[in-house]
Amino acid sequence: MATKNPYYSGPRTAHFDGTRFSIPGVTRDKSRADMWKWMQGRQRARWPRRVAVTPATPAARVEGQRLAVTFIGHASFLIQTAGLNILLDPVFSERASPFRFAGPRRATQPGVALADLPELDAVLVTHNHYDHLDVRTLAWLARHRPAPVVTPLGNGAIIGGGQVHELDWWQSREIGPLRVHCVPSYHWSSRWLNDRRMALWGGFVIEAPGGPIYAVGDTGWHGGALFHEIARRFPDIRLALIPIGAYAPRWFMGDQHVDPDQAVEIFKASGARQALAKHWGTFQLTDEAIDEPPRLLEEALDRAGVARARFAVARPGEVLELEP
Repeated sequence: MATKNPYYSGPRTAHFDGTRFSIPGVTRDKSRADMWKWMQGRQRARWPRRVAVTPATPAARVEGQRLAVTFIGHASFLIQTAGLNILLDPVFSERASPFRFAGPRRATQPGVALADLPELDAVLVTHNHYDHLDVRTLAWLARHRPAPVVTPLGNGAIIGGGQVHELDWWQSREIGPLRVHCVPSYHWSSRWLNDRRMALWGGFVIEAPGGPIYAVGDTGWHGGALFHEIARRFPDIRLALIPIGAYAPRWFMGDQHVDPDQAVEIFKASGARQALAKHWGTFQLTDEAIDEPPRLLEEALDRAGVARARFAVARPGEVLELEP
């Protein structure tokens, strides 16, 4: 009996076979044997139980071509420009898990309290992994900060109620004066054991008056052709939000998460003027130490001859501000 996709039903495409999404020539699923091998041989660094955070209270609005990006934690950001407020991958729960009692627990508290979020104009959700799609946070936002949710195909069934706009790769939607494009990434999706790659994943490019903002989704490197293509389609990217963590061990994580050296390669390939690090220091998803990604990023930038100031690392609650 054919497996039924519970999230999405649509025509076959180059990256959808009628049941599952894939990246032609790249998708390589890890097996349960691979997972068992990793679990049995883990050399997991010790993380602190709690990291002190000074929460920020964002401005109500940021007008014109000014850009303010507040790092909330992990892959969660508040992006403010052109008088609009966009929330990316909001995860405020204590665990990145389907369970309240088990799964990766938050070591670093959010850099903005939920109640201190300003009014929102859009929420962007890159994919359905629990460290990116948090249904409890989204339900709170739907009640207290209602805004349309933009996400790749199939994720609306998980998000549930509210105004949800699903996009395929390279499709877009207008949010006021901005245009949000869904773009591919080298990753995958699942919420359970039997729904692998049944919802689409990706990143976003936000076309804004001051220049494009590229929110790189969870991704591997795979030679970088995709990031050169994004640079071709969206020249002169103003800011790229690039993952730097959850990469160890490389034999297991390399297909789906970049390490700091590859993060620098994405920065170079995208042609972005500035980058800001994401996907580190909040949930212990993999084996590296909590402070290893930013340290290795500095070394990678030095080796590549890129000024460290061009690829910033913010702590939760810190704001990157770019003038026109």
